[in-house]
Amino acid sequence: MLEYIPYGKTGYFNQLVTDFLAEQPQIRPFYTYSPVHPDFAAAMQARQKFDTPRAALVAALEQQYEALEPTKAVQDNISALLQPTTFTVCTAHQPNIFTGYLYFAYKILQTIKLCANLKAQYPQHNFVPVYYMGSEDADIEELGSIYLDGKTLTWNTAQQGAVGRMQPEGLETLLADVKKALGYAPHADELMTLLQKTYLEHQNIQTATLYLVHALFGRYGLVVLVPDNAALKRLYLPVIKDELFHQTSFGIVNNTLEQLSVHYKVQANPREINLFYLQDGMRERIVQEGDQWKVLHTPLTFTAASLEAELEAHPEKFSPNVILRGMFQETILPNIAFIGGGGEIAYWLELQQLFAHYQVPFPVLLLRNSLLLVDEQSRQRMTKLGITTTELFKTTEDIVNDYVKQHTNASLVLKDEYAAIDQLFDVLEAKAKSIDVTLMATTASERKKALKSVGKLEHKFLRAEKKKFAWQTDQIRQLKNKLFPAGSLQERKENFMPWYAAEGPAFLDRVLAAINPVTDQFTVLDCDSCD
Repeated sequence: MLEYIPYGKTGYFNQLVTDFLAEQPQIRPFYTYSPVHPDFAAAMQARQKFDTPRAALVAALEQQYEALEPTKAVQDNISALLQPTTFTVCTAHQPNIFTGYLYFAYKILQTIKLCANLKAQYPQHNFVPVYYMGSEDADIEELGSIYLDGKTLTWNTAQQGAVGRMQPEGLETLLADVKKALGYAPHADELMTLLQKTYLEHQNIQTATLYLVHALFGRYGLVVLVPDNAALKRLYLPVIKDELFHQTSFGIVNNTLEQLSVHYKVQANPREINLFYLQDGMRERIVQEGDQWKVLHTPLTFTAASLEAELEAHPEKFSPNVILRGMFQETILPNIAFIGGGGEIAYWLELQQLFAHYQVPFPVLLLRNSLLLVDEQSRQRMTKLGITTTELFKTTEDIVNDYVKQHTNASLVLKDEYAAIDQLFDVLEAKAKSIDVTLMATTASERKKALKSVGKLEHKFLRAEKKKFAWQTDQIRQLKNKLFPAGSLQERKENFMPWYAAEGPAFLDRVLAAINPVTDQFTVLDCDSCD
């Protein structure tokens, strides 16, 4: 069963996201195409005017895929990228261990689904789904943990720098924990075999993640792009040089932020130089001090000449931060649409003028699909309690209170009593005014006290009545904890593995079928075999 709820009615998405989807006038100037009725034909036309480095891109991808088992759908898509009639749809995410969160899979499946839909709409073109791996991210605290079976499992490693370059040492312990959590689910053994090959037979996290994502999604033709690549970064040298020597992006993005921040909280602030210096075990900011460029927290220092020489010899050592990463992606890919979460959309809205300055086409921005998977036991509880899907998105206490008020025989809402107090104090205020106008303030103060006392009684009545519904309130709390772990959206906490262990590849097929690539609706999907 599928149900849909507008994002704005879930209570889990901020104003920027809902305004973006609604195309509100205060946010509409910051992106090029409608996120709910996008003009893909216009995006393709704009992209065709840009000189995408297709041959270099394909050469880099073929090299990345050399060690992987060939998959015809992927090989065909990589070859198709040489043709000017082929475009990409891209999503991006860091190489979280074990893929991190459920929405990792959702983003990729949405990218795949959109490409299929576009091919049906524009059969004269080809559309290739791309997962751009944010392998240079250094946030190991975020990327090194997963939530499984009600527990947070953390990879204890002392390695530093880009997570993609880290060696997957010490993950044997986590693999044992994962195996225990998955138990004897029908597809647990095949999943564990895949995970062991992923993390015990690859030299670093980015090659391991490439292997895992290819194994899971290669049959759909998904192409994985690892941007930590000298040949690919060489294609971005003009922008990197401009950033190092002129700091162009700082002024342009700050100008956008002045306008955007009038209405919304800023997602990412630009620095004077929006590049890191990257080596194994280290990713540090580059700063300019006078006529020298320094790598923070290291003894590395460059003159203009030595910095340019380093850049020409080792472009892979220069890593764009969030301000420059998106334009790097759009420079090397023939991309027409980018699928991202709310946080990603927020920082992309800062970048349109930067793209215009460098004459790089700005893609269609689409909010990633959000899904809630409802297992059979939870659906049965909902039916028994009479709780609708929309009601699920309320806070636990609101659901409990609404349930008790709906099913009690007592009058818990003291509307008549509030009205009676207001009526009484209206009379008293009139009398106070006729006796001494200064008494009106005292009377108003007493009115507030009386209403507050009634409110306290109302709260105590409800609390007492809840005790009569102890079983039902306990069921409601269990339901919410199951579907909204730690008070969060399921997709932002849970990992895909329990569902995959239960259903195998069919799980991904079913989610793919449920996805609507261009939508302003949250999806609720019943998951009968996932208990």
